[in-house]
Amino acid sequence: MWGTRFRSGLATLAALVLAAGCAPAEEAGPVVLAAASMQEGLTAAANAWEAQGQPAPVVSFASSAAVARQVGEGGPADLVVIADREWIDWLEAREALGSQPRALVTNGLVVVAPLETAGPDSLAELAANPDAGRLAMGEPGSVPAGKFARVALQSMGLWEALAPRVVPGDNVRVSLALVERGEVPLGIVYASDAQASRNVRVVQRIDPDMHPPIIYYLARTRSSRHPDAQGFADFLASQQGRAIIAGHGFGWP
Repeated sequence: MWGTRFRSGLATLAALVLAAGCAPAEEAGPVVLAAASMQEGLTAAANAWEAQGQPAPVVSFASSAAVARQVGEGGPADLVVIADREWIDWLEAREALGSQPRALVTNGLVVVAPLETAGPDSLAELAANPDAGRLAMGEPGSVPAGKFARVALQSMGLWEALAPRVVPGDNVRVSLALVERGEVPLGIVYASDAQASRNVRVVQRIDPDMHPPIIYYLARTRSSRHPDAQGFADFLASQQGRAIIAGHGFGWP
């Protein structure tokens, strides 16, 4: 039986799906496209599913925007996990989903700094000092982490000062990596991303009242034909599946 397959982008998805198609039917698990911030949580849940004797899922991670566009354009997938209701609604409007979306887990925003580098210890401190450096966050026009971060900064009255200094990332893990490498003094990422990294420290937790709720939605695609897709979806949405994911920095919806 395969080991569970994971990738950090969609570029390798076609190869993975081709490999799945060439494997014996009992060995090829359902294809799942998921938000980049779900890597550790969904990996752990998929491993638990496989440990029960089920075929290993084929999972690819990217930004929710990239995942939605891939599915909306007819890309092969059985399940999607997206961190933004707007992108789920976008897929529903295109009749790309084959089930009602389910709220899976929640998340929060935190501000992180490089682990052993001195610098500003809050967004307000960064905004007050034009020479303090730039701010890493998801692209605010399309990436959910960036959209939530922009709303939070606007609510805090800091967006006008920090917008020209934003380094936008294609997904939240890109933003996290910039902070880990010390290329920026601060970054806004999900709480789950901060927990997953050994190279950053949390310097500020953003009040959840500063932005809309961050909810990850799970849905089956209309094109899904895999016999285990619904079973894996039900497992992820079960108390056991959610508890496994929540152990990696997520909350309950």
